[in-house]
Amino acid sequence: MEFNIKSGSPEKQRVACVVVGVYETRKLSFAADLLDRISNGFITDVLKRGDMDGKLGTTLVLHSVPHTLCDRVMLVGLGKERDFRAKEYREAIRASVKALSATQSNEVVSYLSELHVKKHDVEWMVEQATVVTLDALYRFDKFKSRQDDVREPRKMTLAVPRRSDLTDGERGLLRGQAIAAGMKLAKDLANAPGNVCTPSYLAEAARDMALAFGAEAEVMGPQQLDELKMHSFLSVAKGSDEEARFVVLKHFGAKDKNDRPIVLVGKGITFDSGGISLKPGEGMDEMKYDMGGAAAVLGAFRAAVEMKLPLNLICVVATCENMPSGRALKPGDIVTSMSGQTIEVLNTDAEGRLVLCDALTYVERFNPATVVDVATLTGACVVALGHIATGLYSNQDGLAKELWAAGEEVGDRAWHMPLWDEYQELLKSPFADMANIGGRAGGSVSAACFLSRFAKAYDWAHLDIAGTAWRGGKDKGATGRPVPMLVQFLQDRADIALGNVVRRGRPRREVVETVDDDAD
Repeated sequence: MEFNIKSGSPEKQRVACVVVGVYETRKLSFAADLLDRISNGFITDVLKRGDMDGKLGTTLVLHSVPHTLCDRVMLVGLGKERDFRAKEYREAIRASVKALSATQSNEVVSYLSELHVKKHDVEWMVEQATVVTLDALYRFDKFKSRQDDVREPRKMTLAVPRRSDLTDGERGLLRGQAIAAGMKLAKDLANAPGNVCTPSYLAEAARDMALAFGAEAEVMGPQQLDELKMHSFLSVAKGSDEEARFVVLKHFGAKDKNDRPIVLVGKGITFDSGGISLKPGEGMDEMKYDMGGAAAVLGAFRAAVEMKLPLNLICVVATCENMPSGRALKPGDIVTSMSGQTIEVLNTDAEGRLVLCDALTYVERFNPATVVDVATLTGACVVALGHIATGLYSNQDGLAKELWAAGEEVGDRAWHMPLWDEYQELLKSPFADMANIGGRAGGSVSAACFLSRFAKAYDWAHLDIAGTAWRGGKDKGATGRPVPMLVQFLQDRADIALGNVVRRGRPRREVVETVDDDAD
């Protein structure tokens, strides 16, 4: 789809469809009111007949509105004006896109991007409209013999209130397209079946993406991992016929290549059977999504490089399968991690932490400013937070606040979970330095505590996306989360590096309080 930014009156748009908003109790948005006036009250008359009341997410398509140049006018319900915030804005955009798919509208001008959302500027409005539009249009039918017949506009123009807003609008569009492309990469990788998206496939896809954007890429196999003494990681991989891969991507965007990098680490279990601690058969097909963390960090890396963020950024993916076989890791086995710490494996289905711990040790060599790992780590996190919020853990409260705020800014929400020393007691083992599980109670917390033991050398955060990386049911598929949160976090760090203010729903020129990394 082609996107454009434009400033102009809605009645002058010679296109297939113009999209405007209506609040509850039939109050017209500014653009809808202009159309109503030029058409001598045509829209008001339609609304008075009860065809629409402005309820959030409802739509109504009007044809041949008098004195306008467009073929159709789509009315989109915005809900109550006093309650119209960021969440409602995204819902209205999504509803309009879904409704457009049912029309023959090849060219569309949307005036929803002109709406007022408290504390948010033009750049944000356009960025979010772009991300939501492309997310709503996403389809994964690569493996169908006949692809779904889905109509979508050929050209989408997002309106801004004034000509002076065009530059900010263009900036928001470019950001939105980069974020949406990163989300698409993450969703495409995660939605691919396990017999296609193997560790070697994932590694090559990562390498190809990085090289296409001029980044550095390195892929290591079992022999190199053995030389690095990543025996915890390799213990998970040995039950499968598919070899493990370890991917390192590097983007040097800062003025000084010696600036300490931000490191993203992704768990890439391309299929998780549970190993010897075999999972129940029902729903096991969804375990192809256990590489959702890897997909997300690759998507965030792609977006950051496309946006040319002035940061030094490293992306690390540890990928393998977790399968049962005569060679597989067994409950009761003891493995030695790259750090030298020993681990008693009580459950082979708690394999993600065995993979990530070696990756977290490996990245010490980069002297990172910050490390964020992303993983579909625990079902316990789904029990705690459902499918709404990502679990957020950190050894620095200031870093946790940054990630939380980034997620709030873009509607990719997380919740700060405890990482208290008392929980470390759950990991005690009589035979090794630690066990790989801490029991059912506080399972997501004890998993994060396990990882924290390998991340003491730097500021670190852990995102448990087990509940947010994919959806089940009739809308089954990867969500692309937490790509938006990660990209916003990286953008905020880039702004700080450049001496700009961090955007929190306000124009960047305004002075806002920044987060203190050393906050308690």
